[in-house]
Amino acid sequence: MVTETTNKKIRVLVAKPGLDGHDRGAKVIARALRDAGMEVIYTGLRQTPEMIVEAAIQEDVDVIGMSILSGAHMTLFPRVMKLLAENGLDDVLVVAGGIIPDDDVPALKDAGIAGIFGPGTSTEEAISFVKENVRRK
Repeated sequence: MVTETTNKKIRVLVAKPGLDGHDRGAKVIARALRDAGMEVIYTGLRQTPEMIVEAAIQEDVDVIGMSILSGAHMTLFPRVMKLLAENGLDDVLVVAGGIIPDDDVPALKDAGIAGIFGPGTSTEEAISFVKENVRRK
């Protein structure tokens, strides 16, 4: 996806924070984003919040998409958001997917996660959300 104002593709970092050992969903969304014209960097399994933020800095991304199945989202996601703020990356759109209970969604959105996509979310819905909400640098 090339934006009209910059002619630059949206750069997305897809990350698996924590100790999850399963990344099929992350790979599916990474491929869908790529097929939609975005540049996608996939960091792989078992990323720490520090590793995710460092990769975002190094890759100069517009979006971070995190996927989690382990239940550690209430610890790991806010930590990523805190590190992004500390590093002046407030313009990066952050979205999350995986197994996230509905009761946790308001707190995660308050922490700055812009979109949360659970099981059954279509790739088209996630792609549209990114395109509509990304902030260009």
